[in-house]
Amino acid sequence: MKKRVLSTVLCVAAAAAMLTGCGGSKQDSSVGKVYYLNFKPEVTDVWEEIAKVYTEETGVEVKVVTAAGGNYESTLKSEIAKTDAPTLFQINGPIGYQSWKDYCLDLKDSEFYGALTDKSLAITGEDGGVYGVPYAIEGYGIICNNAIMDQYFAMDGAVASSMDEITNFETLKAVVEDMQSKKDALGIKGVFASTSLLPGEEWRWQTHTANLPVYQEYQDKAVSDLDELEFTYSDEFKNIFDLYINNSTTDPKMLGSKGVNDSMAEFALGQAAMVQNGNWAWGQIAGVSGNVVKAEDISFLPIYMDLPDEENQGICMGTENYFCINKQTTEENQKASLDFVYWLINSETGKEYMTGKLGNIAPFSTFDEDERPADPLAAELFRYMESGKNTIPWVFTTFPSQTFKDNFGSALLEYAQGTMTWDDVKGVVVEQWKTEKAAAK
Repeated sequence: MKKRVLSTVLCVAAAAAMLTGCGGSKQDSSVGKVYYLNFKPEVTDVWEEIAKVYTEETGVEVKVVTAAGGNYESTLKSEIAKTDAPTLFQINGPIGYQSWKDYCLDLKDSEFYGALTDKSLAITGEDGGVYGVPYAIEGYGIICNNAIMDQYFAMDGAVASSMDEITNFETLKAVVEDMQSKKDALGIKGVFASTSLLPGEEWRWQTHTANLPVYQEYQDKAVSDLDELEFTYSDEFKNIFDLYINNSTTDPKMLGSKGVNDSMAEFALGQAAMVQNGNWAWGQIAGVSGNVVKAEDISFLPIYMDLPDEENQGICMGTENYFCINKQTTEENQKASLDFVYWLINSETGKEYMTGKLGNIAPFSTFDEDERPADPLAAELFRYMESGKNTIPWVFTTFPSQTFKDNFGSALLEYAQGTMTWDDVKGVVVEQWKTEKAAAK
């Protein structure tokens, strides 16, 4: 009897001190837990799988919540105020840091930051602290299905004979418009997949496409940011935007009903030859039921729009994926979150997820040359990195606010529907930039 009582006492004590006790399991509050607010809906399944695997391996609870497309800031604002707030979240660069610096733990002494190969990539504060660490370098451009492109190049009267001849907007425009006139013979619905302008789904245009003319304006003025944007190269932006919406699978007036998933499905099913997106999109393409696009047929083109020296232009590369640890959560949760992100870049399992399933090009010394992502779009990124072409950095991280982006996207939809002139679109961009920059101060 005494032995039975002693056994029961020991069982209860063990259950309180360990992740697994007698007769069941329970998370020990002294261990801490991870709550990651994910930025990218397209990789939700992967992050949930990572969470499950990490918990099985370590016993530490990992919760993943994904914000809807275009709603990350508002979701973070809502979630961070809760008792069970995110312990791990993302900012998109210097502008994001200004909004969330009260919640960003200094990572200067962390192993995660210590493994970053280029420390200049991190987000730092005026006090010298490190408050955001990039976990992926990414790139985007015009993704092409070379099987369709080669079919076009073999046609009588084709205006080009290979992808190598498309090195500027003039040639791109000629090829695209000729392909659109031959879409039935090519077996496609349009050259470009739908220009997604559903509210919250316009990010490929109001940030990614807009990155190029804004970068060129910064270059001309020798600055890295502006309180007032002139949108000097708005006509060049219009060049490529018009090419997208007028040579597409979808009537321009219907683009307000199209999301990114619609666009990627059209490309994956062979209904379009081109789509603007980034290296993260291969998983979306390959994962579409009925996908006909082979890995060996994938390539990137730069986003040509008739900017200066575009023959030497590469694709846009950078990051807006900075991990931050919530400094207002418990020390136990902070440690759990730091252990989790370091596991992602240092363990064999974590690294396989980072490169293999998330497709990230991870800028950490813990990755060897043979641990590059295997997908074709990541390979294209490396090809451009090594090509000698001029990489276009991501300056859209300096765009003033989500409100600016939303209003810009709304204006693009009105333009596509024929209810707003291009001069009015330019006016919205210039005025909203000025207003939102002033509000941020």
